[in-house]
Amino acid sequence: MSKSQAEASRAELSSGLPPDTLCWMYLTMVRIRKLEEKIATLVSRGEIVCPCHLYIGQEAVATGVCAALKKDDWVFSTHRSHGHYIAKGGDMKALVAELYGKAGGSSRGWGGSMHLASPEVGLPGSSAIVAGTIPVAVGAAQAFSMQKKENVSVVFFGDGALGEGVFYESLNYASLKKLPVVFVCENNFFSTHMPISESLANTDVARKAEMFNMPGVMVDGNNVLEVFTAAKKAVEKARGGGGPTLIECRTYRWRGHVGSNYDLDKSLRTREELERWMNKCPVKVLERLLLDRGLMSNAAKERLHRDVRREIEEALDYARESPYPEPNEIARHVFKT
Repeated sequence: MSKSQAEASRAELSSGLPPDTLCWMYLTMVRIRKLEEKIATLVSRGEIVCPCHLYIGQEAVATGVCAALKKDDWVFSTHRSHGHYIAKGGDMKALVAELYGKAGGSSRGWGGSMHLASPEVGLPGSSAIVAGTIPVAVGAAQAFSMQKKENVSVVFFGDGALGEGVFYESLNYASLKKLPVVFVCENNFFSTHMPISESLANTDVARKAEMFNMPGVMVDGNNVLEVFTAAKKAVEKARGGGGPTLIECRTYRWRGHVGSNYDLDKSLRTREELERWMNKCPVKVLERLLLDRGLMSNAAKERLHRDVRREIEEALDYARESPYPEPNEIARHVFKT
């Protein structure tokens, strides 16, 4: 058993998750992975022209966190939003249609990849502004608190957000007011094309919580069970009035910052580094665990993959056949009244 498998086994034992939930996690990560790979192909062919920041390699973070949430909890996303959207329950057809700029898209074709939304499942929106949704998530948490609701607000952001002052202001305010918010940093070690070591004097993200008197925890972002365990504890703490938590999930994006390429031609990383992280594939880690423990057969795995491929093709057919939004609608749906 590899180190990652052993860690996944320990996390499974401590999580107390039923087999159905573990299988849901695997299905969710496969849906994200296969959809993103299909999108990468369509981007490279020029069929999708919308800028797409792909989530390949980071599937365990969105899946593990969203597994700890209720439908009425809110999630706020970033420019790399596809994984969060799928994990929170967003409709795949609406996602793909949005990438095509069609009226059937999640933002009616006006937002594109970086502005996915699905309020009906608890994803009010995404933003291309680095750290832009962090204060919004804190504001939502304050609203929940003022309204005496038990909802929790969760915000995903990359390590690049730590270069923005609003990150620190938000942590301070959330801790001061003991707001029900969970901060999830997806540390993939690159801020666009800059290694984290060249942008932060102190690269220990989780410890930055200490100065704001809140818990900070670092987890293996490629181990969905470890992510879930940390998220569950943080969500229960927030829901119970205990205030915020900062979770640093160390992971790695396989593709480049934006688009379908791997960024190996930009002298940012070596092929050896990329392959080392690909060997820690979060989907494969959980897949091996499910197979080894008899929670999924090879035949069931093949059926699941076949069903996901069919779902993706149906989403593509829907997107291609959907109409474009009418130009006179450009000023509609801007504000909710």
